[in-house]
Amino acid sequence: MPLNKDIKKVLVIGSGPIVIGQAAEFDYAGAQACRVLKDAGLDVVLVNSNPATIMTDSALADEIYLEPLTAKTIKRIIEKEKPDSMLAGLGGQVGLTIAMELSKEGFLEAHGVRLLGTNAEAIDKAEDRQLFKDTMAAIGQPTIASDIAETLEDALAVADRIGYPVIVRPAFTLGGAGGGVAYSEEELRIIARTGLDMSPITQILVERYIKGWKEIEFETMRDGSGNVIAVCSMENFDPVGVHTGDSIVVAPALTLADKEYQMLRKASLDIISALGIVGGCNCQFALNPDSFEYAVIEVNPRVSRSSALASKATGYPIAKITTKVALGYDLDEITNDITGKTCACFEPAVDYVVVKLPKWPFDKFYGSSRELGTQMKATGEVMSIAPSFEMGIMKAVRGAEIGLNTLNAKPLTDEPLEVRLSHQDDRRLFTIFEALKAGWTVDAIHEITKIDRWFLSRLENLAKFELSITDCQLDKQTYMQAKRLGYPDAALEQITNHPLPPKKVAYYKMVDTCAAEFNAATPYFYSTFDQFCEARRFRRSGRPVVMVLGSGPIRIGQGIEFDYSSVHCVWTLKKLGYDVVIVNNNPETVSTDYDTADRLYFEPLCPEDVMNIIEVEKPIGVVVAFGGQTAIKLTEFLDRQGVKILGTSQDSIDMAEDRERFDALLEEFHISRPKGMGVHSLAEALDAAKNLGYPVLLRPSYVIGGQNMVIAHNEEDVTVYMEKILAGGIENPVLVDKYMSGIELEVDVISDGVDVLIPGIMRHVERAGVHSGDSIAVYPPFGLTDRMIDTVVDCSTRLALAMKTQGLVNIQYLFYEGQLYVIEVNPRASRTVPYISKVTGVPMVDLATRVMMGEALKDLGYGTGLYPTPPYYCVKVPVFSFEKLTDANSRLGPEMKSTGEVLGLGRTMTEALYKGLTASGITIGDCQPGHTLGALLSVDDHDLLEVVGLAKKLDDLGITLYAPPDTAHAIEKLGIHVNRLKSIRESDHIFRVLESGVIDLIVYTGDLLVSTYDHFRALHRRAMQLSIPCLTSLDTANALADIMASRYNQDNTELVDINHMRRTRQRLKFYKMEGTGNDYILFDNRDGEINCPESLCISECDRHYGIGADGIALVETSDVADAKMRMFNRDGSSGAMAGNVIRCAAKYLYDSGAVTKDELTVETASGVKHLKLYITNGKVSSVEVDMGKPNLDPKSLPCTIDEPEVIYYPVTIGGEAYNITCVSMGNPHCVVFCGAVNDVDLERVGPLFENAPIFPQRTNTEFVRVVNKTTLKMRTYERGSGETLACGTGACAAVVAAVENGYCEKNQDITVQVRGGELVVRYTDQGVTLTGGARLVYTGELEY
Repeated sequence: MPLNKDIKKVLVIGSGPIVIGQAAEFDYAGAQACRVLKDAGLDVVLVNSNPATIMTDSALADEIYLEPLTAKTIKRIIEKEKPDSMLAGLGGQVGLTIAMELSKEGFLEAHGVRLLGTNAEAIDKAEDRQLFKDTMAAIGQPTIASDIAETLEDALAVADRIGYPVIVRPAFTLGGAGGGVAYSEEELRIIARTGLDMSPITQILVERYIKGWKEIEFETMRDGSGNVIAVCSMENFDPVGVHTGDSIVVAPALTLADKEYQMLRKASLDIISALGIVGGCNCQFALNPDSFEYAVIEVNPRVSRSSALASKATGYPIAKITTKVALGYDLDEITNDITGKTCACFEPAVDYVVVKLPKWPFDKFYGSSRELGTQMKATGEVMSIAPSFEMGIMKAVRGAEIGLNTLNAKPLTDEPLEVRLSHQDDRRLFTIFEALKAGWTVDAIHEITKIDRWFLSRLENLAKFELSITDCQLDKQTYMQAKRLGYPDAALEQITNHPLPPKKVAYYKMVDTCAAEFNAATPYFYSTFDQFCEARRFRRSGRPVVMVLGSGPIRIGQGIEFDYSSVHCVWTLKKLGYDVVIVNNNPETVSTDYDTADRLYFEPLCPEDVMNIIEVEKPIGVVVAFGGQTAIKLTEFLDRQGVKILGTSQDSIDMAEDRERFDALLEEFHISRPKGMGVHSLAEALDAAKNLGYPVLLRPSYVIGGQNMVIAHNEEDVTVYMEKILAGGIENPVLVDKYMSGIELEVDVISDGVDVLIPGIMRHVERAGVHSGDSIAVYPPFGLTDRMIDTVVDCSTRLALAMKTQGLVNIQYLFYEGQLYVIEVNPRASRTVPYISKVTGVPMVDLATRVMMGEALKDLGYGTGLYPTPPYYCVKVPVFSFEKLTDANSRLGPEMKSTGEVLGLGRTMTEALYKGLTASGITIGDCQPGHTLGALLSVDDHDLLEVVGLAKKLDDLGITLYAPPDTAHAIEKLGIHVNRLKSIRESDHIFRVLESGVIDLIVYTGDLLVSTYDHFRALHRRAMQLSIPCLTSLDTANALADIMASRYNQDNTELVDINHMRRTRQRLKFYKMEGTGNDYILFDNRDGEINCPESLCISECDRHYGIGADGIALVETSDVADAKMRMFNRDGSSGAMAGNVIRCAAKYLYDSGAVTKDELTVETASGVKHLKLYITNGKVSSVEVDMGKPNLDPKSLPCTIDEPEVIYYPVTIGGEAYNITCVSMGNPHCVVFCGAVNDVDLERVGPLFENAPIFPQRTNTEFVRVVNKTTLKMRTYERGSGETLACGTGACAAVVAAVENGYCEKNQDITVQVRGGELVVRYTDQGVTLTGGARLVYTGELEY
């Protein structure tokens, strides 16, 4: 058990989807944390919205919720699971921000939840810019001249005071989001406004821009007793001004003098101590290269991207130690896993160089600015370990999968070298190398770039060496020098144009955290060309070896889901008794954790590097199927080398990728595919497009993520595309397909060559033409007939068997005009594997791995054919990072643009879709009285016929429509009012309307012509800054409109624990009952089977698609009464008490034999109620309920009117004057006396009262006419349900209000006439009684 014995149950918050600034490092950290907590014997509750993670695997936590990461959701999970502790520092900025919000509002304290590790006060000191500045001043640590701004005017004043240029740093944001460098007031106005919009607390730091200073980081660790260590120093290749996530980073810091190193080390330890951090913490410094002057830039009081890099660089598991420290352990009580001898208070020492190189997405966003600044743009990174910086940078570059194996990169522009050197962009490293080879001096380059001369001199070594061997025959000595500098043989052959001396194999050193002072116990290797190989000397177990190739850096099209598959493959192989070797170069992943495989090689996934490892390990085979396209691309090379490919063969993989071979296979089996052909030239492409007919889909073969795909509508589109592709020197043919817009399906198949298992079929919400990775995918598929499903299963089976699949294959289909077409086949794991595995319970990677190793699919326990669907829908929603790439083309198409994904799980597709969209950040609220939502619609000509359907949905929801002339004209034909706006090409009218705050949603599908592209980009950028969703697909917009109409919200969706979710549909018996026309669906929940009645309300209370009722009631067991009743309105909101419902509950209890007496007690949310039953013919006919005493204090509703009582009080609601009386009968009621209740426009007025600002938690409203002293006539508008035929507590409130206003007298039976009948209410000094009938309408069963 942990040292802190009070900790029993811990809530861990994950980091959500992969976005720029927050990638797989938090899955790595979270998985480590969960394992530590489980090993400590704790109950672990995990919340994360990202299904493609290891941390959401069933073994890593006891309860796992794939739910939106919002404060409201976390609150509900805390209320349900009742943890005593929360670990938030491993969920990145998302987890930290939510934890701080709940802490500040007192929610955590109220629910007995403590923050483990660093407390809220310390987090605030680090994250709040002003508190941080004050803390640094208190301990004498210098900060850069700066000040806090919470308005644009404040920011401008700070800049005037400290001088331009300035850096803007928003508080509580991720990856520098919303920040930037401003050189003038005009630039600051834009950047500051963006930063204030992005900060959750509307706060930015405006600081002096110290261009040219070095940026140094220290990763530190502190325990609760105050012991502190510096885990790792890191240095940015780029000077201050480039976000550390976009800079090349080396570890340890390489250019510091000892005095500088010790000065910054001491500063970092002083800072972490002063802040009171418990766990890992990252400190960033700016260091003047010409003096010992330094300044603290910022401190991250959590595990971060740098933590993952430092962990992998040193072997010191920061996330694991952070978790143990949070549980109460001191550093000297924690053993170092790498050595098995030292403890965690030993500072790691390294005798090698680590180089991190970012992976940018600019290949996906042609024409976007490649300039780097304080806002991060990289999607991922690679890491290399080497004896020198030169070898390290060479390994990093070739491992980054950018088509380079040296530093020689073709310039992207024809600008002069001096101009290109001044660009702070992703190509600067290669421009510097080009300049050095051209004879530029280190000093001259330093003067322009401010990059430290030491780094430049190392690059100069490479440039001089390369020049010396160009077109020369290498002798053995020079060849060895080349290998030690990091040159692969293929590059040397290109440079020398001569055969090479006999090949020199790589030797491998082990990462040991202590510079070889102690022996390492965990085999974690990197290559060198020294004389001693620790990998060859490492003692083996004697078991057969299998090598698994990882997926390399996170990038658009190949994300964390492939690391998930790689890790699961490793785990299964280990269970099967193999020694498993994994090769990968991504420091953010679980696969590169030191204890995932038996041996880890931190090496580039390149032919020579992989073969060098194979020569050492001599595996019986290599697994390529789980490493995405990175590993698949190596298949042909490995096959030529005689290496056994486990699973699907190279020949089968080639069959799927080779157009002619695949077409022949489809023809043999009479399977259709969109007509198309492979071309090698522009002329061939134009001919193909003409023959096929426009539009056509153009794409290269052997790609992932739809890279360089485009839909061409005319010859000009084809010409532009082919010129761009051919300029890139592509070797394989370009594929030209007839483009068809139809229903797109995706199927994952497992096959052993004899049988086939299909875990699931997914349907995309968007039609074909949007990349599958950018589409919303629904499982099980909606809108498909049984015959269509049978066709898909049959086709998938035949294809998998014909291709001799041994493992996984992903097939994408298109249903077009009633016919099934194959779009593509990927003979590998896909990005859908993790979430289909988790939802269906089918361990897809485990089964595929076992099949690869020779086991029969039919013997694995999951059957064959199509797997039964679970009782839940799951919806995968893509997540984009356009806020970091503000000039990127955000229009969805065949080329993938999303960086991550989230999952929504629900009983209905609508519920799952709502949760998925909420988790992805798309929310536009509800139409509320006083604030009507607005939608801007602007569509292309070919969408004009369809946009009217969307406009009708939005108009029915009460949303105000805005549109430019063409779109407006099409909508107005339907008789729908549209506010006309001038075209974006003619005027800034649209932007002015956007700024006015009336637009909450933008739907834009207009043609992105050269003339309009910049306008759309500006529109999208401003929409992001204003947090307005901007959708470029009508299908997505229609789905959003549907969930808005569904009434789902974050309070009424089911919280699904995937570790305990139902695997089959269950049948629930229900009782449809009514009391005076107020009808409810009653469930006997004494067994606790129903855990989310809120969600049931939305589906089953619907009078068209469900049972139909005003709400749901649950009868449950009680410790304080004969029974307990809980009731819920139609919208899922809970009610404290309902007089009509409690009578129905009493009737059920007596008539079913659960109670046998005619007087009973029922526990409700407003207390225990006493009931008297009237029995006729052995059944309850009516019930008298003691409703308790009314509360006239407006605070009890609550109501914001500051009076002791609100009786006939004048108010203005919706612009009209009313006199109200406020009464609480356990439920809040606002009573309005009027002349004729039938004349009240309740549909219009009711929502105005329900949502009036004076009722912060909403209210029920009664409109009452006094007929005489013993008779009232009433209509009720119930919160969450609308007008009902009767309301029991409302009738009681009406009588109390009538007495207090002098219309009726106490101690009298007052008849209240409602639309559903009559109720009798008596108001005395002892309280209020309500008498009325209760009737069973019918019983039935529903599937749950």
